Amino acid sequence: MNTTEKKQQLAIATFQSGYNCAQSVLSTFSINFGLERDSLLKLASPFGSGIAKTQETCGAVTGALMAIGLKYGKGINGKEEDKQQAYALAQKLMTEFSSIHGCTNCKKLLNDLDMNNESEMAKIKELDLFNTHCLNYIQTAVKLTDQILENK
Repeated sequence: MNTTEKKQQLAIATFQSGYNCAQSVLSTFSINFGLERDSLLKLASPFGSGIAKTQETCGAVTGALMAIGLKYGKGINGKEEDKQQAYALAQKLMTEFSSIHGCTNCKKLLNDLDMNNESEMAKIKELDLFNTHCLNYIQTAVKLTDQILENK
């Protein structure tokens, strides 16, 4: 099993233990940055369910984007080129994710079902979409992020 596959397994285990997609993806990369996994879990917590349960951008994608920002983003002593590189790599990730799954929108990725509607949330659970769909999104996000972080 390669490093990416190990990260995918960790992200899936994290998700299955009750964390959201964004937390599951971002925290998997804690070792890449020498950061505490707990800090990354906290940082990503509002980004789950399409950002604060608004079902906009998929949490797996936002978790991946935060990891890209940690490596390539513009910091205090950074340059404008750093920010532009982070944007370009973020767009690359989003484009590749969309080409695999059709989009990056959480609601669309969950068959257009609304998590904030009780009957539609029941349908999401009945169809087991968190396990049949979200696990795939998490795996894709981890794989694409790992490729970007490792310059593959």
